[in-house]
Amino acid sequence: MSSIVSIHSFRGGTGKSNVTANLATIIASEGRRVGIIDTDIQSPGIHVLFGLDEEKMGRSLNDYLWGRCAIEETAHDVGSGLEAADLGGGAVYLVPSSIKAGEIARVLREGYDVERLNDGFHELVERLNLDYLFIDTHPGLNEETLLSITISDVLLLILRPDRQDYQGTAVTVEVARKLDVPKLLLLINKALPAFDFNALRQQAEQTYQAPVAGILPLSEDLVRLGSSDVFCLRHPEHPWTHEIRRVAEQVTG
Repeated sequence: MSSIVSIHSFRGGTGKSNVTANLATIIASEGRRVGIIDTDIQSPGIHVLFGLDEEKMGRSLNDYLWGRCAIEETAHDVGSGLEAADLGGGAVYLVPSSIKAGEIARVLREGYDVERLNDGFHELVERLNLDYLFIDTHPGLNEETLLSITISDVLLLILRPDRQDYQGTAVTVEVARKLDVPKLLLLINKALPAFDFNALRQQAEQTYQAPVAGILPLSEDLVRLGSSDVFCLRHPEHPWTHEIRRVAEQVTG
């Protein structure tokens, strides 16, 4: 039985793509077949973490949305390129969004068929025989985000310990409850190590009446890496990696 997991935040800059890439890789390392779709079409970026540059990209989600190809033709086997990874029979496939200015401008100008995107999610799961499909969403609430939330088995909401994030997350939680998301989890990211993590967890759980899957510290090592690799592979024994593993257990549990 496959599961669709949406990784979302109300505001940009929460580290959503980094979290998505690391969660997907950790779950794939347990022998599972994992797909990732970058639906942040206006400002794509998760491909960078997997070393997929424009020259190597070839087909993208945009090609599928404009009817140029089938959805599985846009999927790149990025797991095979992770040198430090032992996926134990698992796999990671990435459907990137185009980083070409013309393609982004077309999306902004014309929009796209959200129903076709919905069909693509299900077709990708079936045709690649995925155990998990991760949707790296566009921040905020729009038609695409609402669709992703609606079809998700798990919604992981990322927020920083910041008043603006707290307000926006409250709106998203309310929407998710109205859409009857089966499993709603919170993830607090970029928390200063000096903070009281237990107090942060209690505050968030009381505010949103939802479980906090984990609290990721603001890490100099992560900043230093600069999205040039998947952090959990480069630093498997790092406290940040241990915490993201605990989050993965709750996503798949």
